[in-house]
Amino acid sequence: MKFDTPAGTNPIDRMTVVGKPTARIDGPLKVSGHAPYAYEHQDVPGKPAYGYVVGSAIAKGAIRSIDTARAERASGVLAVVTHRNAGKITKGNFNTAMLLGGPRIQHYHQAIAVVVAETFEQARSAAALIDVDYARDGGAFDLAAAKVDAPDATGSDAPTSVGDFAGAFAAAPVQLDQTYTTPDQSHAMMEPHATIAAWEGEKLTVWSSNQMVAWGAGDLARTLNIPAQNVRLISPYVGGGFGGKLFLRSDVLMASLGARAAKRPVKVGLPRPFMGNNTTHRPATIQRIRLGAGQDGKLTAIGHESWSGDLEGGGPETATQQTKLLYAGANRMTALRLAVLDLPEGNAMRAPGEAPGLMALEIAVDEIAEKLGMDPVRFRVINDTQVDPEHPERPFSQRNLVRCLEEGAERFGWSRRKAPGQVREGRWLIGMGVAAAFRNNLNMKSGARVRLSPSGQVTVETDMTDIGTGTYTIIAQTAAEMMGVPLAKVTVKLGDSSFPVSAGSGGQWGANSSTAGVYAACVKLREAIVAKLGLGQGEATFENGQVRVGNRAADIAEAAKGGEIVVQDSIEFGDLAKKFQQSTFGAHFVEVAVDRYTGETRVRRMLAVCAAGRILNPTSARSQVIGAMTMGVGGALMEELAVDKRFGFFVNHDLAGYEVPVHADIPHQDVVFLDEADDKVSPMKAKGVGELGLCGVGAAVANAIYNATGVRVRDYPITLDKHLDQLGEVV
Repeated sequence: MKFDTPAGTNPIDRMTVVGKPTARIDGPLKVSGHAPYAYEHQDVPGKPAYGYVVGSAIAKGAIRSIDTARAERASGVLAVVTHRNAGKITKGNFNTAMLLGGPRIQHYHQAIAVVVAETFEQARSAAALIDVDYARDGGAFDLAAAKVDAPDATGSDAPTSVGDFAGAFAAAPVQLDQTYTTPDQSHAMMEPHATIAAWEGEKLTVWSSNQMVAWGAGDLARTLNIPAQNVRLISPYVGGGFGGKLFLRSDVLMASLGARAAKRPVKVGLPRPFMGNNTTHRPATIQRIRLGAGQDGKLTAIGHESWSGDLEGGGPETATQQTKLLYAGANRMTALRLAVLDLPEGNAMRAPGEAPGLMALEIAVDEIAEKLGMDPVRFRVINDTQVDPEHPERPFSQRNLVRCLEEGAERFGWSRRKAPGQVREGRWLIGMGVAAAFRNNLNMKSGARVRLSPSGQVTVETDMTDIGTGTYTIIAQTAAEMMGVPLAKVTVKLGDSSFPVSAGSGGQWGANSSTAGVYAACVKLREAIVAKLGLGQGEATFENGQVRVGNRAADIAEAAKGGEIVVQDSIEFGDLAKKFQQSTFGAHFVEVAVDRYTGETRVRRMLAVCAAGRILNPTSARSQVIGAMTMGVGGALMEELAVDKRFGFFVNHDLAGYEVPVHADIPHQDVVFLDEADDKVSPMKAKGVGELGLCGVGAAVANAIYNATGVRVRDYPITLDKHLDQLGEVV
């Protein structure tokens, strides 16, 4: 199905199932422990052995020699694989570094060996017996030092310019020119990267924790230099990813190599310390923002430059994305600059670009509003735009940022906000902060197969993944709505590369795109049912397990009496995204308390108001947003991968040292979804919310801290040491 004109009225608009608060259909399996995650699958052909991955002890250089003899002789060991005996390995399309290092080493903890043994303990013990002699090279590990010579990014990330930014900024009556920093951050997902691999002849099956099944299967075949049809990737349940499982990681490759060498299925789970250094992370940024405004508060000049680093061949953290689209202003410039750093690979992490970019931009917006003596909500409202500022001929498909800000302000009691440092409760300084939320809407081609059984059961098959987002449920709701059956009559099967290729889970595109693919397949199934039943021409209505055309009706199960009906289709998106800027919007409001004696910050309450098209399931959508808000608190107050700039690795590479929010850190959270449907994005008229809920949260916390204390901190995370000495004398 081609989606190239705005959606008209369709069966989803009935919203008898779609749009209703619905408990997750996979919930009972998860809470009872019956949902198999990557390391737990029992349907493996043969008894699995265990693989233990060895990571490089240097960040850059080469392996002079690697002696595996003692490991190979150790009790229970079945195989040891290194670059010497792995066969031809190719770098995949989605990796910056080789997943198996050697002899060249590109980053710390790059996988250099896997030991396979009968038990996990035997494999781990033997891995410690491998002797490696390295030739260490000097590396670049400090973004601030590398910033000076960092060149402009190229291609789609090249600098942009509209009007005369330099002239307009110089002439602006009110100016802001500040630099903000965000640190390296870890995905810190609950389930580590894990894989079971099994070979049957030339065919390889991997049960893995992966967000993008088709990408992963294709890249594994490419890496191993085998035909794509020889690889099957299965990932029905994923215990969190946040972008860290978008692409093939070393667990998949090392399990596959180990299984081939041992001639047994092999389990590999990366140790928690590998999460930071062996896999990927969100890169640090240094961002300079310049804003110029008239005395009326309208922006006349907007400039945003961002520096980040990655391995050679990598890409920048696209922190200027939202600045191109969020506020009006005739004179604009953005620039991304990319330094080559020899730290582990930087790559996508929940809301890449917009999340760290808004952490800076939305502080800067508050700062210039204060210079103008203007309320920060009002300042954002008067700088709203209904068209793409860089391409004014292109309107937004739907943009309700002003409604989000004004409704949020009313609900949050924004009118009670006082000047910085003026509200106290005993030893606590109280403040409120706001930030706009923005995340682009992305559409991806997505397919599905739908079956109707003689009993009237509808089964959906697609390689779409559920990473804790509620995908099983919204796909079931879509099929139930389209086919006019209750949820109990729908079975959803996900996460298998033998199913039709879906959008996958990433970029906030998963929910809208994958359900649109199911919609397309269900349209075909509806047509097949009507034809099979001979109900003639006319508009068909599906409800209560029946189909009606005019005055003729029949049970849909009757159509499958002669055998199961199976159809397949996909949604393909046309040029509407070129004609209309498709984005999601929101407003975050936060209240904090800061201890004036210790500098400790406590978040007291949070509100998110979101405009993201039709909300397919308010229950799981709210869960997505409050989870994102929690992640935003972590980014604002505690999350930071500490870089050892001598040896080039992240020191706090586990959950003991990398701090994330816990229940005690998170207060009451309120989420409001505006009632809207965007007919230009898909037949579902929906957009994403999972990343929108994160975008802007960090700045809202930072702005609230400033309102509480009168001390502006521009370097994340805002730990107490960064403002304690400015909170005044203890009395």
